[in-house]
Amino acid sequence: MISIALFASGAGSNAARIIQHFAGSSTVSVALVVCNKPGAGVVKIADNAGIPVLMIEKEAFFRGDAYIPALRERGIDFIVLAGFLWKVPSALVAAYRGHIINIHPALLPKYGGKGMYGAHVHEAVIAAKEKESGITIHYVDELYDHGHIIFQAHCDITEHDTPQTLARKIHELEHTYFPLIIEKTLQTVKS
Repeated sequence: MISIALFASGAGSNAARIIQHFAGSSTVSVALVVCNKPGAGVVKIADNAGIPVLMIEKEAFFRGDAYIPALRERGIDFIVLAGFLWKVPSALVAAYRGHIINIHPALLPKYGGKGMYGAHVHEAVIAAKEKESGITIHYVDELYDHGHIIFQAHCDITEHDTPQTLARKIHELEHTYFPLIIEKTLQTVKS
């Protein structure tokens, strides 16, 4: 059984889809939700699913032990960033190298990097008059939105699209593909 930890900072719609996808799985367990924002919607989603939540604090995450002992103690084999807004510290990347993936709401390498998350990405894509956008699922390394790309899905952008309508298209792609690509990726990873 591969035990995964979902790291999330917000409402948790992707986390909810992932939890639902792996419910009852005999090979993958969503064993922990890690959150950096008290009161985030993902906390309630985890509670409702009976999944423990680890609330993390910035100083301990970046300058302490990056919560590696807490993850090891819980038997976490793999980490999925599902709307987690902090950069993953080098110590955690090193401890879980090749075992951390992220989803980004654009077609990397475009529109990635520091400050490029959520609405900021969609606003930049629309402002640049791009004809398409999409999602990128990639391994996490020491740089923002930089690791090896696992999967991309595209959507068209029309002249009538706004950052809000583009966000809806992107969420649809995320909800459709992220759980499936996690499952496929886990099949190639030894715990």
